[in-house]
Amino acid sequence: MRIASLPYVDEHTTLVAAGPEDVWRGLTETLDRSFSRPGAARYARLVGCPDHTATGPRPLAAGSTIPGFRVAVAVPGRELVLEGRHRFSTYALIFRVEPDGPGRSRLRAETRAVFPGPAGGLYRRAVMGTGGHGCGVRHLLSAVRRRAESPPDA
Repeated sequence: MRIASLPYVDEHTTLVAAGPEDVWRGLTETLDRSFSRPGAARYARLVGCPDHTATGPRPLAAGSTIPGFRVAVAVPGRELVLEGRHRFSTYALIFRVEPDGPGRSRLRAETRAVFPGPAGGLYRRAVMGTGGHGCGVRHLLSAVRRRAESPPDA
């Protein structure tokens, strides 16, 4: 998949009171935990994702999968690129971690996607038009922030 060719959809950002290494830990643990729930695998199978189970190295690294996504790029402490596809869309979710002063980081989540055909258009309206996607991404970023700001074994 050529991620750069996918149309930009949106971007969400959060500030985290933790360094990039802790944000990376929080990001990979939160994604793994959030997408390892049975509902994520059921949904991925329902819409026809080829990646509908968690496989590969942990913490997440290039080639790892979680339901709905495959890790395309993993640069610890800097960038995690997830890509996926199903019957209604081809998409990427790009997380970037940037230092923002001593003991602080900025975490950005950029979504890129294409929704081909009439069914893709309906799916886009259902997921993006209702605000569900944005709400889900903001919720995910908040969970990453909480995990990154807590001690590693909490």
